[in-house]
Amino acid sequence: MTTQADSAPEPDDTSDLLDRARAGDAEALSQLLERHVPILRRWASGRLPRWARDIADTTDIVHDTVVVTLKHLDGFENRGGGALGAYLRQAVMNRIRNEFRKLAARGAPGTLDSGMPDDGSSPLETALANETLEKYERGLAKLKPEEREAVVSRLEFGLSYAEIAEALGKPSANAARMTVVRALARLAEEMRLAKRG
Repeated sequence: MTTQADSAPEPDDTSDLLDRARAGDAEALSQLLERHVPILRRWASGRLPRWARDIADTTDIVHDTVVVTLKHLDGFENRGGGALGAYLRQAVMNRIRNEFRKLAARGAPGTLDSGMPDDGSSPLETALANETLEKYERGLAKLKPEEREAVVSRLEFGLSYAEIAEALGKPSANAARMTVVRALARLAEEMRLAKRG
């Protein structure tokens, strides 16, 4: 049985695959897709509202975005563990935002499906959740790159502290845990300041 730790890419191995993919190696590109698409799919699954998921399938969005991004890596600067994941995550987030813009321009679907289950959220709850997500995204953008990667790795990707230590080059799982705790404290402060601002 493969665990998440077993499937976590080694930084040097990822760099090698990245170099080979840039040189046109289809097998290296395929291996990068196998490593990153499932993680990004889990991360992106909750980013589109239910009504938008029928129109733009999250799996297709993630796969298409990663394929296009990996084929056009000329501007990507590999800064070690986690850099490619962060770059791909940003590309997927940009694509999701573009999907939102397209859907907003067209408007929500015109007919209501009476068979669609109610998720229990009122319009106010949905608006508050969207506002919180926006504050989270703005707060995340204000963090240092290592802090941002620590938060996203733990909260969004669900990586263990040992996996985070490896990705960030920390000496131990405990050191990674402390990095995550400090980064979360900074994120909470940024979100609190955004609330007042």
